[in-house]
Amino acid sequence: MTSSTVTSSQPHRPPRPNLAFRRLRGRRSPAEFAAEVRRAAREIGEQVSCDARYIGRVEAGEIRCPNYAYERVFLHMFPGRTLTDLGFVPRSAVRGRGSLPFPDPPVPLPGPDPGGETPGARDPYDTQDPYETYDHEESDVLRRAFMTGGGATVAAASLGPFGLALDATAAPRPVRRVGSSEAGALEEAVRRIRLLDDRHGADGLYRRAAAPLRAAYALLDAGATRQATTDRLHCGAGELAISVGWLAHDSGRFDDARSHYAEALATARVTGDAGLEAHAFCNTAFLARDTGRPREAVRAAQAAQRIARPLGSARLMSLLALREAGGWAGLADRTGCDQALARAQALYERGPSDADPEWMSFYGEAELEGLEAQCWSALGDWPRAARHAARAAHLQDPHFTRNIALYTAELADDLARGGRPDEAAAAGLRVLDLLGEVQSSRIQTMLAGTARVLLPHRRASGVSRFLEKHASTPRTA
Repeated sequence: MTSSTVTSSQPHRPPRPNLAFRRLRGRRSPAEFAAEVRRAAREIGEQVSCDARYIGRVEAGEIRCPNYAYERVFLHMFPGRTLTDLGFVPRSAVRGRGSLPFPDPPVPLPGPDPGGETPGARDPYDTQDPYETYDHEESDVLRRAFMTGGGATVAAASLGPFGLALDATAAPRPVRRVGSSEAGALEEAVRRIRLLDDRHGADGLYRRAAAPLRAAYALLDAGATRQATTDRLHCGAGELAISVGWLAHDSGRFDDARSHYAEALATARVTGDAGLEAHAFCNTAFLARDTGRPREAVRAAQAAQRIARPLGSARLMSLLALREAGGWAGLADRTGCDQALARAQALYERGPSDADPEWMSFYGEAELEGLEAQCWSALGDWPRAARHAARAAHLQDPHFTRNIALYTAELADDLARGGRPDEAAAAGLRVLDLLGEVQSSRIQTMLAGTARVLLPHRRASGVSRFLEKHASTPRTA
């Protein structure tokens, strides 16, 4: 999908300054005005990350139409005015329809904006609202970069048989209208990226995955011959955005991950794809937990469960309950965590079904144990966490090399913090042996924490070997 700030038609034309918006700022500095925007957002329950840079971009004309979250805030700040009164162009002019000319200065249109919504307070995780809930500015910057490769012409170069091209500009094949073969290539790119991540981790894949993602949005911009193909393209692009977001997440690029997950969420909401929306919220909850926002993790996981319930997949609901449990653990709420874990276990025991999404191939008993281990670790119950982590590593299919390394790293850390340094060092050495195959900043960060905990025990022979080998193991860039 193309988001609300994309200017895909005639991008070579310089932006026209938004003088109306500049007049509304008056004598306030951009930073002062941004603070007022944030205050207004809180008044109506919105969530935006407005700063002086954003205000400058609006006034310079770089943002021709704000995303829906900012739209609601601006209309709340200036009641009685429309977006065009504020100097923005109609939303229909920035939807990437290909042949739309760069418009003259905006003229107020009768009636509501076709893409708008009545402003009002709402929960950012209210699944009844079909619009974006996050600040998409970083995502829009990425989108503009993706769209400079010549529209759909990048597709042939970027979505090759392995779904991972290093250079999306090499000898592209023009594509006038997109068909089922291009949709199939996009779906295969998603599978290939997931397969490689399962085996090798994210660090070596993240930059390579940019070319398929660029191609995916070029295909969307080109348009498809049939609605069924369009639906496949939107779903594929959203799933690819989540996959690339996970690569960013696992390699420690959290801001990039948030942007990619938000893009997938927006794509899902525009197309009404409940499965994709649940997946995006699932990963958003995981990211929130990992970046120290446990309450957001709980809310995102709960939103995902509301969306996913009609889909009929008990395994999906089980995973989402585990995401919620991780948030409760981060809040040190043992009761909430216990309840969510019990739901996750009961749902898992219902078994697989045809309704289970394809992307959940990683979710088996080993992942269930591993995520429960992380919950007990967050609650400081090291012996219990270690038991579940050991079980996870033992149960994991050998195909998932990265997860074996992850669960063993979790085990090493739990053992170290639980006062069992020799066993922790032995587990840590097993992880180091796997790092030749696996590149994951998450795992390396966990090992670094374990090494710090074991430093006081460095005179023990097993601990000494682990610390020496850890110190001599290069970190991936």
